[in-house]
Amino acid sequence: MQTTLFQEIKNFFARGSVLARLIGFNVAIFVAVNLIRVFFFLWNVEGAADTMSQWLGISSNVHVVLHRPWTLITYMFLHFDFLHILFNMIILYVGGRLFSDFIGQDRLTATYLLGGLAGALFYILSFNVFPVFDEVVAFSLAVGASASVLAIFIAVAAYMPNYQLPLLLFGRIRLKYIAIFFVVLDLISIDHSNPGGHLAHLGGALWGYTYARLLRSGRDPAMVLGFYLEKLVRFFRKKPTMRVEYTRERYVSDEEYNKQRADRQKKIDHILDKISKHGYDSLTSEEKQLLFKMGDK
Repeated sequence: MQTTLFQEIKNFFARGSVLARLIGFNVAIFVAVNLIRVFFFLWNVEGAADTMSQWLGISSNVHVVLHRPWTLITYMFLHFDFLHILFNMIILYVGGRLFSDFIGQDRLTATYLLGGLAGALFYILSFNVFPVFDEVVAFSLAVGASASVLAIFIAVAAYMPNYQLPLLLFGRIRLKYIAIFFVVLDLISIDHSNPGGHLAHLGGALWGYTYARLLRSGRDPAMVLGFYLEKLVRFFRKKPTMRVEYTRERYVSDEEYNKQRADRQKKIDHILDKISKHGYDSLTSEEKQLLFKMGDK
């Protein structure tokens, strides 16, 4: 039976990878927002973009944020300009692929959200602390996924700093140098246009680096948030109509399970250290297969 466009889109968000869904969600909102802008333009209604920004973008005014707390989330999915979303989605795709391979796609959505929250809080704090923003703090707004995207890229760069990424015209460059370039570029751009956006980027980058350090120390706040996000998704997901029976091959004791888990972790740590020292190409086919298999879990 031929599927409709709506069904295909629904299946994409239900069955696609986490990264694909994040990109698709951003693009869908971008299209919807700009169609609304066109509608209001044709009907000669002024200020449509400003109204949407005020109700969906994050304000530097603390009182506005307290009255519109949803903007802490909605701002990180809101884009108006094509080049803005294009650049963000390219970085999200590259960083998200690496993040999924080396850290795990089950942590991707939580890192995106936490990075966006960190960017929003850093932006609000900066505009309320530094005197240079006194005249604009009451009405300044920030939109876009840049803080979330940078959090993901910086996290994987801090987790695998020596992994080499092939770049057009530049050859293979280590992730840590690309990450440093992004951070320095935002720092030296604060006194130019869009200071709020650059400050939000830095907040996201700070969370990405902090998260990578937490992972290295054995702590994982993104997994906690990811667990509740998955429960929320399952709650709204349509229940299967067919009956499924599960069988268990054999009983595994807690001691044996923990031993198997520790052995797998040792193998992953060995692979990550090997990539860090000698690059991804030094892995054997079995090691690459194991890495991708663990990244999908």
